[in-house]
Amino acid sequence: MHIGLIGGIGVAATIVYYQRLTAAVDALGGPLDLTISHGDIQTLIRNNLADLRGPQAGIFAAQVARLREAGADFAAITSIGGHFCFDELAAISPLPLVSGVTPLDDAFAGRGIGRVGLLGTRVVMRTRLYGQLARTEAVALDDEIDTIGQTYQDVAVAGACTDAQRALFIDAGARMVRDLGAEAIVLAGTDLNLAFDGQEPGYPVIDALDVHVDVLARLATGRLALEDVAVPAGRP
Repeated sequence: MHIGLIGGIGVAATIVYYQRLTAAVDALGGPLDLTISHGDIQTLIRNNLADLRGPQAGIFAAQVARLREAGADFAAITSIGGHFCFDELAAISPLPLVSGVTPLDDAFAGRGIGRVGLLGTRVVMRTRLYGQLARTEAVALDDEIDTIGQTYQDVAVAGACTDAQRALFIDAGARMVRDLGAEAIVLAGTDLNLAFDGQEPGYPVIDALDVHVDVLARLATGRLALEDVAVPAGRP
């Protein structure tokens, strides 16, 4: 199947999606048919912080329309933060959508994990992954959400992570494990690989991007049926 990605939000996350999706499809022995539509991270940040779901959904829908014109069979957003308007987009999307958030609950439960600590945008942490975890409890450092969220935003915009920013994220994860009982830390922001790749933080880390990529790769190679995982086009 032809995958359509809403990318550029940010660029570093899109690059990692491309790299890991290519590797995953290759490992499954199938060809990859892929088109990426570049978005604007600054507009997404403004709309996310102001909870302007309708306007951002409209922007995404225009990108999905271009992906459809390019031959994509479905679309996916390469940003967990960008999922804040997923329902609004689903209602007007010209293509089926494959969520990067919905598969996470089953992925955590399948690994026997009952409580996870979240790192990502302010909204992701405050809403505990948009309230979509039914089988897993999520925790966050509530008193530090603004600091962590701003740091994540800075990393996403820059497409790079400083040593100080990396230390902040790794320490936040350690404290969620030590003080809040998290059994694993979820990188619920698709740019957080910039901080954690190649690191040994001393606790289990699950990259939400990898869970999404696994679903997309199995769709691309016919090992998963679209109707089993996608929200149909234009469904309220």
